[in-house]
Amino acid sequence: MRKPWYEYLWIASVLYLILGFFNILFAWLGLLCFMIPLLISATKGTKAYCNKYCGRGQLFTLLGKKFGMSRNKPMPRWMTTKWFRYGFLAFFMIMFVQMIFVTFLVFKDIKGLSETIKLLWTFRIPWSWAYRVSDIPQWISQFAFGFYSIMLTSTILGIITNILFKPRSWCIYCPMGTMTQLICKIK
Repeated sequence: MRKPWYEYLWIASVLYLILGFFNILFAWLGLLCFMIPLLISATKGTKAYCNKYCGRGQLFTLLGKKFGMSRNKPMPRWMTTKWFRYGFLAFFMIMFVQMIFVTFLVFKDIKGLSETIKLLWTFRIPWSWAYRVSDIPQWISQFAFGFYSIMLTSTILGIITNILFKPRSWCIYCPMGTMTQLICKIK
């Protein structure tokens, strides 16, 4: 029996990380991972994206179950509380706003382009080998570097919790999942 098309969306998550490694402008595609879940939850009132279409969740399931990269242990209770999830969402949003602010500074020529990836929101990793188009405004590249940093960091956190705990443990505290859950509750 053939699998439905959406069960192969994990390939899109892997491709996203690979393409951003070579051309940082591909990082803009990550906005789809932000907008689509919010649109689905706002229009349908469900978490269908998280449950069915999330390529990252599928990737973690594949790594954890098929490739055995999971200890299959339950997460600590404190990581499953609403305080942790909402706290992580708040932290994530602060980092997102900070990234937008830096992009704005580059847009206004107050700050120069920083060709670095900020891993785990702390460690600056030079990313100068990633091709970027020089004929476009620098703020477009700055946003791409910042957004790729967020996506790479969240993937690494997801892999770590995937290995330490059950597959898709990331989904418990994923900021997008928390936001879609809030939208569904409001709807």
